[in-house]
Amino acid sequence: MAEDDRGVRERLAELEAEVKAEADAARAHKDVALAKLREQQAEQAELRVRQQAIVTKSKPRRTDPDDDDDGDGLAGAIELARGANRVKNELARKPRKGEKSALISGVASLALGPLGWLYAGSLRESVPAATVWLLLAGLAGKILPTLLLWPVLMVIMPLSGIAGVVYAIQYNRHGGRQRLFDKDKDKKQLKSGREG
Repeated sequence: MAEDDRGVRERLAELEAEVKAEADAARAHKDVALAKLREQQAEQAELRVRQQAIVTKSKPRRTDPDDDDDGDGLAGAIELARGANRVKNELARKPRKGEKSALISGVASLALGPLGWLYAGSLRESVPAATVWLLLAGLAGKILPTLLLWPVLMVIMPLSGIAGVVYAIQYNRHGGRQRLFDKDKDKKQLKSGREG
């Protein structure tokens, strides 16, 4: 009788494993199909943007100065849409080996502030920012009531999350940690080094 129960349990375990394997295969197939669909949608959106750019280039320019602002606004909107589409595609794709996840970086930076920047950010920027963040958090926690900190955190934390996402995207594009701040300072130092 115990052997019958054991046999039934083993058969149930086998059936559960088969069902799980089929569900995993179906999920993988669905993920592949969704990725193809997203890629097609991105290509279609890019095609629409290119077609719109061709249409706007072929229109004759008006001499009214008020109308010129509309053309610049449309070109700016198209460029903004292209940039948003590139960022959306960057965030949608899964990171390859050696790359940082923009989602993980954004969530960590949103939840932990500049401490989350340590995941993908430039150590020259993120270590001092995280240190200052911890010191300020410790001081503010002792001095100010929590209720007064909420408005400040509601501004700082989303900005930190955005910086974390940008750090991860820059990391993946350049293959390493990249600075976001004081890039002009680096260029000035590089120019002065060439002149001297």
